[in-house]
Amino acid sequence: MDTTKPQEDLQNQAAANAAALASGDAREITLDVPLKRPGGELARVLVRRPNAGALRGLSLVELLHMNVTALQTLLPRVTEPMLHKAEVLQLDPADLVTLGTEVASFLVPKAQREQFPSA
Repeated sequence: MDTTKPQEDLQNQAAANAAALASGDAREITLDVPLKRPGGELARVLVRRPNAGALRGLSLVELLHMNVTALQTLLPRVTEPMLHKAEVLQLDPADLVTLGTEVASFLVPKAQREQFPSA
């Protein structure tokens, strides 16, 4: 059995994630309370800038208000590894706020983001 294809896919995904982080189109979040998964704990999540397709069916105002239902729909579309809807509901509230804040920051125009001091 040839295993080079899955390995290439993983390498391509890792390269794409690194490029997204470098360009500011993604941010890596360390969870205060790691999620428990069958393969082990998930402590870090990459959040990518949502595109229009990822935002389909959602209200931008609800995302800016960090509406839990809106985040439950969007986070599986923009996280790596993918957070499932049920996992979003299991997040520690502080981790949900952190992820929601990152999502909301992607929705603010660049000129407005530059007016605020970075943390």
